[in-house]
Amino acid sequence: MSELNLELQDTQWPRTYIDHDRQIVRAIVVDDQQKYYFVKVQRDDDFGKGTFIETSGGGVEAGEDLTTALKRELREELGANVDIICKIGTVSDYYNLIHRHNINNYYLCKISSFGQKNLTQAEIEDFHLSTLKLTYEQAVDAYEKQTNTKLGQLITNRELPVLKRARKLLLHK
Repeated sequence: MSELNLELQDTQWPRTYIDHDRQIVRAIVVDDQQKYYFVKVQRDDDFGKGTFIETSGGGVEAGEDLTTALKRELREELGANVDIICKIGTVSDYYNLIHRHNINNYYLCKISSFGQKNLTQAEIEDFHLSTLKLTYEQAVDAYEKQTNTKLGQLITNRELPVLKRARKLLLHK
């Protein structure tokens, strides 16, 4: 199965200009029982107020390769040590409100063990980041329910196709 390659536009806010690109790593994380792990984010910022489901991940830091960044992000946000099964693909999307182009590199990962989370102050105080453990059907439902907000629509447009591709990859293993 070929890698997913999506190019999405921000249909929620008008584009004035884009002044930076951000390399991001994200993962569909599963365990032995076929449960999927996500982060729940509660926001009240420039994007508006809302609670969202999102894949775990974040920005690639200077000097990091994608897999090193991915493993670091999953340890920090989920407390999970993972084995990377494969790269699912890349989703290019835009957040016009903050003038940013995201290059999201998605991976399918299996949990090998859990340890301590290492959340930043912003993740704790501003985003109230917590872990969600869901079945595939529960995750699809959660994504579909958040499309009533502008940011929720952007997140779902980016992540639901990736989740569906991950499910196919797991079923064909």
